Amino acid sequence: MDADPPPAPLLPRARPSLYDRFTLRLEQDERALRLYRWLAPTLVVLLAAALRLWNLGAAHDLMNQFDETYYVKDAWTLSQLGYEAAWPRDANDRFLSGETGIFTTEPAFVIHPPLGKWIIALGMMVLGPENGWGWRLTTALLGTAAVLLLMLIAKRLTGSTTFATVAGLLMAVDGLAISMSRVALLDTPLTFFVLMGFLFVLLDRDRTMTRIAETVAARFEDGEPPTWGPLLWNRPWILAAGAALGAACAVKWSGAWVLAGLGIYLVVTDALARRRAGVQLWPTDAVRQGAVTFVLLVPVALVVYLASWTGWLVTDGGYDRHAADAEPATGFWSWVPLSLQSLWIDHTTMLNAASQISSPHAYSSPAWQWPLLLRPTNMYYQHDALGVDGCAAVNGCSQVVSSIPNPLVWYAGVAAVLYLAYRFIVERDWRYAFVLTGIAVTYVPWLFFPERTIFQFYTVLVLPFMLLALTFALRDIAGPRHADAYRRHTGQRLVIVFLVVALALAAFWYPVISAMNVPYDFWRLHNWLPTWV
Repeated sequence: MDADPPPAPLLPRARPSLYDRFTLRLEQDERALRLYRWLAPTLVVLLAAALRLWNLGAAHDLMNQFDETYYVKDAWTLSQLGYEAAWPRDANDRFLSGETGIFTTEPAFVIHPPLGKWIIALGMMVLGPENGWGWRLTTALLGTAAVLLLMLIAKRLTGSTTFATVAGLLMAVDGLAISMSRVALLDTPLTFFVLMGFLFVLLDRDRTMTRIAETVAARFEDGEPPTWGPLLWNRPWILAAGAALGAACAVKWSGAWVLAGLGIYLVVTDALARRRAGVQLWPTDAVRQGAVTFVLLVPVALVVYLASWTGWLVTDGGYDRHAADAEPATGFWSWVPLSLQSLWIDHTTMLNAASQISSPHAYSSPAWQWPLLLRPTNMYYQHDALGVDGCAAVNGCSQVVSSIPNPLVWYAGVAAVLYLAYRFIVERDWRYAFVLTGIAVTYVPWLFFPERTIFQFYTVLVLPFMLLALTFALRDIAGPRHADAYRRHTGQRLVIVFLVVALALAAFWYPVISAMNVPYDFWRLHNWLPTWV
C-alpha cells in the first residue's frame, strides 16, 4: 500500500530576499565582492565628509555663545607662543573681525591638556585664523576619520561588510556626531583617539588569543597541562593602543578612564584565554602577563602625553611654568627637573579647578539624564526678522547649531545596549564584552560626578559604542543566515524600515545642526520635548 503523500505546506516556499540573493552573487564573484568591500565603506566616508565640511564656516560667531571661545583662542596662542596666553576683554569680537594678533604674552589658566588645541591650531596654521574653516577643519576631518574607525571595528566584530557599513552610516548622519565635528571643541579628537585605541586592542586580541592557545597546547606533556603560560612581550598593537590612548589623555583627562578600563579588559581577556587553554595556575599567570601588559601599555601613553606638553616645557611663559623654582622638591624627588616639577604643580592646580566646576548652566545635564536625552545642548542660535538677510518667513528665520543625536537611533541605541548586556549574560560572547567595555569606560565614570557641570554632548564619545550595540541588534533582527526565508524577509524588512526612518530623521535634523538659515517655525518643529529648546 502506497504511503500517504506529505501534507502540503501551509505557506508557499518563499524566494530568498533581495539582499540574500545579492550576497549570494557577491560570494560567487570574487571581483565584485572586493569592489563591494571597498565601495560601500568609501561611500559612507564620503557622505560623512560632505555633511561635516559643507558650509563649515557657518555660525562664524559661535565663540560668542559657546566654548569655542576658549579653544580657538587657546589654539592660536599655542601656535604662536607655544603656550596658552591671555586675551583682552573684548577679544572675541575683535578676533572674529580679523584682529588675531591681539593676544598678550601673559599665561592663561586652562583645565585641559594641549593636544586637542594643537590639533585645532593645525587647521588655523594651514588656512588662517580668520574664519571657521581654519579653526574647525581638523576637527571635521577627525570626525570623518572616526566614522572609518568605527566601520573597521564593526567589520572585525561582526565579520560583515554590510553591517559595518550600517554602523558607519548611522554615525555618518547622526546629528551629535556631525555637530561635534563642525565645532572647534575637544570631544571629537578625543573620540577619534579612543576609537583608535579600541581598534588596536581588537587587532591585538586577534593575534594574541591564537598565540596563547598554540603555545599552551605545545607545552602539554602526556596530556598534563602546563603550570604556566607564555609571557607575551611581542605585542606591537598594545604599544600602538598605548600611544593612541596617551593622545586621548592629552586631549582630555577623561581619556585616562579609557586607558585604565582597556588595561583591565586586557588583563581579564588574557586570564580567560589562559584558562581556556588549560594553564593550571591561570590566575597567577594572568597577573604575570598583566605586569607585562602594563609595561607595554602605560609608559608609551605617558610619553605621548608628556610630548603634548612640549610647547609648555620648552618656553618660559606658560601658566605655572616656574612654579617649582622657589621651592623645589627635596629628598627622593629632588632629581626631577624643575620643569617637570612645575608641570606637576600645574596639574594639581588644573585638577583642583576641574573638580570644582559646578556653576549653573542653562544646558547642563547630569549623566543620569543622558540615556533619556532630556537636555541636548544648543550651542548656537541666531534669529533674523522677516526681510533681514533674505529671510522670507513671517515669523523670522533661525540659524541653530544643536548637538542633538538622531532621536530614533539614540533611543534604539540605549535599548540595544541593554539587549547586548542581556545577550552577554546568556552567551558570554567576547564581542559583546568588548562593546560593553566601551560603554562602561566612556559613560559610567560620569555618574560619579552628579554635582559637576557637564553636558549631553559629552556622549559623542559614547555614541560609537551605542551604534555597535545597535548594529548587533539589527543583525539579530535581520535573522541568522541559516534561518528560513520568511524569517529573513521579515527581519530584513524591519531593518530597512528602521534605516529609512533614521535617514529621514537625519535629513530633517541636519538644517538645525549645521546652522542653515531656516524658518523659525521649522526650527520649532524639532523641539519635541520642552527641554530640547
